Amino acid sequence: MTARPAPTPAPTPPPTPFDHRMGVFGADDEFVATAVPFLTEGLGAPGEPPPVAIAAPDRLDLLRDALGGDVKEVALIEHTDWYTGSAANAVAQGAGYLAAQAGPGGRIHLLMEPVWDGRAGRSARETTEWIRYEALANLLFAPMATTVLCAYDTRTAGEAIVEAARRAHPASGVYEDPVRLTAELDAVPLAPPAPDAELLREPYAEAVRSRAVARGLTWVDAELFTEAVTAALGTLGPVTAVRLWGEAPACVCELRVARRVGDPLAGFVPPPTPELEPEQGLWFTRQVCAYVDVRDDEHGATVRLQYG
Repeated sequence: MTARPAPTPAPTPPPTPFDHRMGVFGADDEFVATAVPFLTEGLGAPGEPPPVAIAAPDRLDLLRDALGGDVKEVALIEHTDWYTGSAANAVAQGAGYLAAQAGPGGRIHLLMEPVWDGRAGRSARETTEWIRYEALANLLFAPMATTVLCAYDTRTAGEAIVEAARRAHPASGVYEDPVRLTAELDAVPLAPPAPDAELLREPYAEAVRSRAVARGLTWVDAELFTEAVTAALGTLGPVTAVRLWGEAPACVCELRVARRVGDPLAGFVPPPTPELEPEQGLWFTRQVCAYVDVRDDEHGATVRLQYG
């Protein structure tokens, strides 16, 4: 009988100061049993500011009861105040908080519960973006001595999402290299442009603005969408085609560029200063747009921006 080959071991994550953990629970008492030791660890960590719990309001109430007098030493933030938009918005929120509140080198304990029963879990599309965020966090925050516990409630996230998220957490036993995982997410082809997609002509800013208004965006939203498209154009270089379709609020602009983007972190790396350099325009685009899809191919790249 031929021996079966040994299973391929899970990749060993590279050592970094960033400690990215995952806690899974399916009941309130399990959440408390997971969260309280983590926050207590943060309270006892020398040289760290108070730990932070970012969670659903009812989960914060559980922590108030469980922590007793120690709760005054823990920052409690409702997760709908933290996770206010896209995955790129969450990156910006995290980077900004660490810069303002963390100790030297980003030292702080953060308990973080995504909004799986709201925006972040309402569709397969949102799930893909969130797994991307979890994977890229291992690269984006690798130099930081931050300790994060991502809390996943199987009652709202569901088993499929939990299993996908395990692949983005280094100690899970099924961890995937972030670049490989994001490449897998991007292997799903984009849907074809809508039948009513319009091929735009230069000047592109004027064309995007006017057609977005014609498709129902307010002047304010159309201007912001135009700025996002213009910022992407400034980063990606010359385009060979620009198309726009959709109805408000979900207007879509697709850019066809002659070079590959290549970098899975493109537009996710927080800029060092508020004043963006031209090559950082995709950061602004990701902050404004609900989705930014990048698909490289042998001839260049397709970059699709959805506003709402």
